[in-house]
Amino acid sequence: MKFIAIIPARYASTRFPGKPLALLGGKPVIRRVYEQVAGVLDDAVVATDDRRIYDAVLAFGGKAEMTSTEHRSGTDRCWEAYCKQGKTYDVVVNVQGDEPFIRPAQLEALKRCFDDPETQIATLVKPFAEKDGLEALENPNSPKVVLDSRSRALCFSRSVIPYLRGVDRSEWLRRHTYYKHIGIYAFRTGVLREVTALPQSPLELAESLEQLRWLENGYRIGVGITDFDTVGIDTPEDLERAERFLNEKK
Repeated sequence: MKFIAIIPARYASTRFPGKPLALLGGKPVIRRVYEQVAGVLDDAVVATDDRRIYDAVLAFGGKAEMTSTEHRSGTDRCWEAYCKQGKTYDVVVNVQGDEPFIRPAQLEALKRCFDDPETQIATLVKPFAEKDGLEALENPNSPKVVLDSRSRALCFSRSVIPYLRGVDRSEWLRRHTYYKHIGIYAFRTGVLREVTALPQSPLELAESLEQLRWLENGYRIGVGITDFDTVGIDTPEDLERAERFLNEKK
């Protein structure tokens, strides 16, 4: 199978305008992301709606596509960029443009999900550890995932699922393995085309989680398990933390 990484990157951001071009360890964030995936998958391209990002990617030798400013989501932007490639791939991997520390092992885990021919979409989870504490488990900004016996997603929620009836909440992390969703997705190409045409669904609107739209419409989401968290960058403060993380790795 042939895999292409498409990295949506917008310049406009309420919390951090120009984030893809912010410097991290002397390189733009978008370059860090691109270099993490380009050697692992068969191809990689940045999908952007801003000429500054487009020019910056070409300047470091990467591939980029200009896309519409009207897209509702990174998934829609990925499909437009894919259609401009002029060649076919079996799977499109949507890598967030603010994840400069995504690991090759995580990409490989995504790829393995497609060893199951019934997998239509794939994503990643990381088990919550007992040391993470109840506060981390209950954080609504860390969606939880319930898996079936074949490592497929049954449900996503910002609430803690499952609820352990008759067990004190302080014991939940010790008594059950909870999974934190890692927001990277891979789609069989035909499925990516289909999901971009779907209207928003009731569960998606309730939880503000796009992946619930796919489940409500019957798509099978395979799940890879990783021991590594991601270090996303949403704010200038996140960038400072990422800089410290980068220095600690040296």
